[in-house]
Amino acid sequence: MLDVKFIRENPGVVRQGLLNKNARDIVDEVLALDEERRSFISKTEDLKAKKNQVSAQIPQMKKSGQDTSSVFAEMKRVGDEIALLDGQLRDVEEKLENILRHTPNLAHSSVPVGKTAEDNVEVRQWLPEGFSFKNDFKVLDHVELGKKLSILDFERGTKISGSGFPLYMGKGATLERALINFMLDTHLKDHGYSEIFPPILVNKESMGGTGQLPKMEDDMYFIEKDGLYPVPTAEVPITNIHRDEILQEKDLTIKYVGYSPCFRREAGSYGKESKGFLRVHQFNKVEMVKFSKPENSYDELELMVKDAEDILHALYIPYRILLLCTGDLSFSAAKCYDIETWSPAENKWLEASSCSNFESFQARRANIRYRKEETKKPEFVHTLNGSGLATSRLMVSLLENYQTPEGKVIVPKVLQKYTGFEIIG
Repeated sequence: MLDVKFIRENPGVVRQGLLNKNARDIVDEVLALDEERRSFISKTEDLKAKKNQVSAQIPQMKKSGQDTSSVFAEMKRVGDEIALLDGQLRDVEEKLENILRHTPNLAHSSVPVGKTAEDNVEVRQWLPEGFSFKNDFKVLDHVELGKKLSILDFERGTKISGSGFPLYMGKGATLERALINFMLDTHLKDHGYSEIFPPILVNKESMGGTGQLPKMEDDMYFIEKDGLYPVPTAEVPITNIHRDEILQEKDLTIKYVGYSPCFRREAGSYGKESKGFLRVHQFNKVEMVKFSKPENSYDELELMVKDAEDILHALYIPYRILLLCTGDLSFSAAKCYDIETWSPAENKWLEASSCSNFESFQARRANIRYRKEETKKPEFVHTLNGSGLATSRLMVSLLENYQTPEGKVIVPKVLQKYTGFEIIG
């Protein structure tokens, strides 16, 4: 959530930042409500001071035998006026809160200005030794491979749950589990994260804390009877571990990693390509989350991207990194890198990870602060998260890049100790 004080002191910066993010200009509306709010607070404080002053006179008046009825009448009048102003203040604060909760974060100054994904900037590519974008045999796509090898069954998944709910079978299920365990182990042993196994149902406060609500409510599943949401990403429960808490500066940076299934309705995605894993409603993801001091958060973002890259280096899968432009950033992100892996069958890059710095945007919504050792004053932390990685599109690239001319799939070396087999065929 944006800071009202920052908006008040930097209206031009905020106005331009919202324009860059293709968002509605709320500056004038927020400033008007903020002025009204501060006016109500000032009037209320004056009246409360007056009430206290009058109240202090009563004992002396009684002691000297004076009639206090007029004073009590005045106190009641002042009290009624305070109650009226308090109600008006609550209304204004609710309006202000509602606007701010629907307003996106501003992009960092290093983010390129652009309107759509076409304006994203490629930062780098990594291609394994001997890799070629051209294949000397007919490449089967992941759906064909899954069917041929009896490791993926999208038709039965649809029968069980509906489209977008994949079914892993046999060695496909083992490969998926191996991939998740390998990624978790790498982040724990090599990158210094602490493991979390979070709940996969969260409440409204948790979804609001990370910014999924209220703006993206239509894209989320909701269990109305219990008021709970299946998580769209483990970012939600892991970030909310420290909601309404004050952390200690010496403990930062805190680094968590956790696996969860993820559920997304993606109501706005109709008409987009939805074959196999390219667009699903349930998928698996290993998520990295950091709580950082503000001055370190952009260094931590670069390290998080590197942590995700290490997974792809080990798997020997070609990838590229994009720096998202302002218009393609998510609602909560101030800066984001997408990591895309290569699909030979689709002949294009597929997003497999996003690594984002939210600065204090989520922390302000979830009230996550840290106490500075020097001043003892609580300040908002910066939160970051990154997919390390999502398995669905990564599985597309893995199956297609490791297939043989005969239509078998070689298991990447680093996964073989997890699978117990070297080839699927």
